[in-house]
Amino acid sequence: MSVEITRRGFLQAAGLAFATSMAYELSNQSSAFALDTDTEWKLVNTEEYTNVCCYCSGGCGSICSVRDGELISLEGDTDHPINLGALCSKGAAMFQLRSVVTEDTREVIPNPNRKTRPMVRRPGASNWEAIGWDAAIAEIARHVKTTRDASFITTDQNGVTVNRTEAIASLGGSQQNTEECYLILKSMRSLGLVAIDNQARV
Repeated sequence: MSVEITRRGFLQAAGLAFATSMAYELSNQSSAFALDTDTEWKLVNTEEYTNVCCYCSGGCGSICSVRDGELISLEGDTDHPINLGALCSKGAAMFQLRSVVTEDTREVIPNPNRKTRPMVRRPGASNWEAIGWDAAIAEIARHVKTTRDASFITTDQNGVTVNRTEAIASLGGSQQNTEECYLILKSMRSLGLVAIDNQARV
């Protein structure tokens, strides 16, 4: 006695066998879907802060994850209207400004090349020396006043009052917002500067 199997019957039997085997596999616990509790998520117990990339005038937003005062992760801000979470190659590597990953142990350590104090190289010296912030501000103020006093022009060749100095220039950065740029412009104009520019215009 021979049983004739049609094409439709074969496909139905094969589908039923496949569905039965899949139901059996999904009903059993599989190690592939189990959560590995021994591995700790790297962003656990971190606080997130929004920031702006410092490399260009694009103003892309980033999210800094911090734990115990240390930067753990840096990624693009998906809620930022400019970059929508994307970062260029330089922005994606901005994490290395503060921390680096060691090649042998893959441990995150502070970047040994990062400067955390003002540095000055004295005239005629070949080495840079670290100074305090108060000393740096005092030296900058002294140089500004000395240069301004020596180069200040009150009137031009026609006798018109100009009250300016052409020996000092101001260059703003891309991280400054509109209010900060306004205050910087007012401060520089009050000193008599005419050479004022901002990197964010490029």
